[in-house]
Amino acid sequence: RLRELVLQVAAERLRRAGFGQVATPTFEHTELFARGVGEHTDVVAKEMYTFADRGGRSLTLRPEGTAPVARAFISHGMHKWPQPVKLWYAAPMFRYEAPQKGRYREHWQVGAECFGDPSPTADAELIATLAATYSDLGLRGTRLRLNTIGDASTRPAYRELLLAYLAPHAAELADDDRRRLNDNPLRLFDSKHQRTRELLADAPKVREHVSPDCGEHFAQVRALLDAAGVAYELDDTLVRGFDYYTHTTFEFTAPGMGAQDAIGGGGRYDGLVGQLGGPATPGVGFGCGVERLVLALQAAGIELPAERVHAYVGAEPGAPAGAAFALACQLRDLGLRCELDGAGRSRNGRFKQAQRLGARLLVGIEDDGSVLVRDLEQRDEQSVTAADAAATIAARLEER
Repeated sequence: RLRELVLQVAAERLRRAGFGQVATPTFEHTELFARGVGEHTDVVAKEMYTFADRGGRSLTLRPEGTAPVARAFISHGMHKWPQPVKLWYAAPMFRYEAPQKGRYREHWQVGAECFGDPSPTADAELIATLAATYSDLGLRGTRLRLNTIGDASTRPAYRELLLAYLAPHAAELADDDRRRLNDNPLRLFDSKHQRTRELLADAPKVREHVSPDCGEHFAQVRALLDAAGVAYELDDTLVRGFDYYTHTTFEFTAPGMGAQDAIGGGGRYDGLVGQLGGPATPGVGFGCGVERLVLALQAAGIELPAERVHAYVGAEPGAPAGAAFALACQLRDLGLRCELDGAGRSRNGRFKQAQRLGARLLVGIEDDGSVLVRDLEQRDEQSVTAADAAATIAARLEER
């Protein structure tokens, strides 16, 4: 039920912000993720479920949501639609890794993508929408970290600067970090190795080496968040785990979660659509792990009240055939939550079952076809005709 709440609240917040729902295939051509996410990222290099189909094509179970939605944007000619195109999804993702609390081989993700809007407003809108979703769920104490990693015009110069700083320390890095150093040194900011983290503490900061245009974009994002009252803190190490990111990156964490405390994040990816073969199109988006968010709600002590059964319906052995079933269907059509006795319980057995379910009313079809309505809270009962039963029950519940 907490999962259902997360999906409902997120869908409503995204609807208010103008996002429409999209669905993409569970598996895609492997090349999509190698080109889009980056073949040297951990997700592509270590964590994808990849297989050959009977036609010899390499397919991969979807490890993340942005590249498939970008592929759909291209495939369906959405660049011809009125811009921006704003899409959201809720879908399972798959990662080949050792399962642990908050980190599963299959997990669900709610995500949103906005294509065709290069403005800082689009970045801030997505961040504020995600922050509002957490607030609507009653989650308090979330922490928003924010950074900018520049764009394609400034990234090469910063890469060389970072390489020059780290090269004398290459021998001190773990094997996988040395590989990152050669392939994409920015990935080192994601490293879990203590020595790498120590070295990077004094490394040149990417935010200090972006172009004036990138700096102005980031300043406007921050100003918009300030205007909306969305609190954040700057984090120069936040680069996210995928190669497609440019400009703004962000991540939300929740208290009481231990090491797996990230509950959502994203950023801008202005080059992704063009990189996948589509027209040059700016983009920005986020992903939010559903199971991780449910754990955060549980850690915060957020619980849902038990769903109330309005009526428990059964029948005496000599009652008209199908009468109880028909009445249950009528009550459900009226919007009531109604449980039906399909086990042929005795009158006393139905009473006990209604109590177990916490039902407000115990409804029984008598041998003569009349309907006995017992109010288990008011401790009274009323006999009505079959024709009047549904309306009488609905009216009694409406009074309370």
